Amino acid sequence: MSSSKKIRVLVAKPGLDGHDRGAKIVARALRDAGMEVIYTGLRQTPEMVVSAALDEGVHCIGLSILSGAHNALFPKIMELLKEEGIDDVLVVGGGIIPEDDISELKKAGISAIFGPGTPLDEIVEYIKANVKL
Repeated sequence: MSSSKKIRVLVAKPGLDGHDRGAKIVARALRDAGMEVIYTGLRQTPEMVVSAALDEGVHCIGLSILSGAHNALFPKIMELLKEEGIDDVLVVGGGIIPEDDISELKKAGISAIFGPGTPLDEIVEYIKANVKL
């Protein structure tokens, strides 16, 4: 990572989840690691997430979900990013996502899935190693 340019990360909660503690903890860890973090808040539509990513010029989007709607929402976000011509943004996901669903999410373009209990340093290092500045 270049010391002159900070990684910009959008942390988003797509869907109807009402809990964002995990997303806020990850957002703080990313900020503490020197990244610029934009947190969109709860109940974001895929269109809102992609619009925020465009507006903010982010290098990475971190999607957090607990509701079980990841199989619908994550691929929709990837589809909208593609429609906007955004193919250089790293997209990662986290939350309550069954192991059986991860391979399909990765096929849709989600780079990595971080489940509950993932060490924060692991998330930070993954983003640093895989983001395109």
